[in-house]
Amino acid sequence: MDATLIRKYFPDLTALQQQQFEKLGELYQDWNKKINVVSRKDIDELYLRHVLHSLGITKVMSFLPGAQVLDVGTGGGFPGIPLAILFPETQFTLVDSIGKKVKVVGEVADGLGLQNVTVKNMRVEGLQLQFDFIVSRAVAAMPTFVHWVRGKIKKESSHSLKNGILYLKGGDLAEELKTYRNAQIFNLSDYFIEDFFISKKVVYLPLKYKG
Repeated sequence: MDATLIRKYFPDLTALQQQQFEKLGELYQDWNKKINVVSRKDIDELYLRHVLHSLGITKVMSFLPGAQVLDVGTGGGFPGIPLAILFPETQFTLVDSIGKKVKVVGEVADGLGLQNVTVKNMRVEGLQLQFDFIVSRAVAAMPTFVHWVRGKIKKESSHSLKNGILYLKGGDLAEELKTYRNAQIFNLSDYFIEDFFISKKVVYLPLKYKG
């Protein structure tokens, strides 16, 4: 298990980013022995199933310097940690309600020297901040997720897409998204050739500002 897969798709990484992606695997291997945040099966394919999957969001959006991004239900730190490595000038807030997972995420962020990551042990509904984008990996059906993050989007948009949700999901989303006519679906199999990505998608849903 190494970061060769990441360099394959992201050949323009700086020396520091390459080092951070290499070290990421070591940190998760070490921490997962103490606190299980990644399944035993997945830890051996960490770079495919977690790191590269998280970076699928970058095929839809490049975050700008100074942007604020919220990762809801970050679990072991995905997609927030890999995105924070790739966008060092973007601020990432990673939220999860499970304390032991938040502890690991904080330790990994510190171990990688990430200055652009804030980790919070709480439910997202209690967060009184607003963001350019909200990212997540399939923590709930879209209607539930939209309810959770109500009022968390900034008014001013400065990216190529309007502020909203970038959601990593798999499978048939027709039923789940039928009430969201403005949702856009991006197939990750268009960008990554590995079989793992055949049914994996990024769903982009613009959200209106609610003051």
